[in-house]
Formats: sequence, structure tokens, C-alpha cells
Amino acid sequence: QVQLVESGGGLVQAGGSLRLSCTASENIISINDMGWYRQVPGKQREWVAIITRRGTTRYADSVKGRFTISRDNTKTTLYLQMNSLNSEDTAVYYCKAGVALWGRGTQVTVSS
Repeated sequence: QVQLVESGGGLVQAGGSLRLSCTASENIISINDMGWYRQVPGKQREWVAIITRRGTTRYADSVKGRFTISRDNTKTTLYLQMNSLNSEDTAVYYCKAGVALWGRGTQVTVSS
């Protein structure tokens, strides 16, 4: 089974940028939808961005224009470029592949 490992999280000041990566243990070219989700304590996990195998992207309204999702099928990696970060972006960010395959998450903390 494919395993996903997120990286790139950390502490950043408001207005700053981070780039998250999600590396799969196997080639992801056959996986259609891949996406990023995030969760804060006490709240449900929410969808952030999705990209299809062909590169079609969709974004949650809260991140549209600030975040960019991309995938490199040859390197088995999914990315999330996050710009103009604010405190509301603080969360654990999870990578998802297909219907129900999740990574363990990476913490993003934005200080104001």
C-alpha cells in the first residue's frame, strides 16, 4: 500500500511563506485526486486544495489566491506552496491520495 509522508511545516510569521511536500512510497501517477487538508484542535478536518492526475486544481475559498497545489508524478511528490500566511492558517496539514489514504500530517504555525 502506498504510504504518504508530509514535510515542510514549521513556524512562520504572518505574511510569510512555506512549502509543504508530500512524498509517496510509490509512483502516484495512477492516483487521480490528491489533496491537502488541515485540522485544528476541536474542529473537523477541512479541505484546502485538490489536484487531479491531469493537473486540474480546486481551492477552498479561504486559501484561493494564496496557496498553490502541484504534483510531480515523476518524483512521487505533492506540493502545497503557501503564501501570505495568517494566523487562521495555523493547523496540522495532511496529504491525501485517492479516497482514503492519508499521511500523518505536518504542523504549520503562523505567528502574528
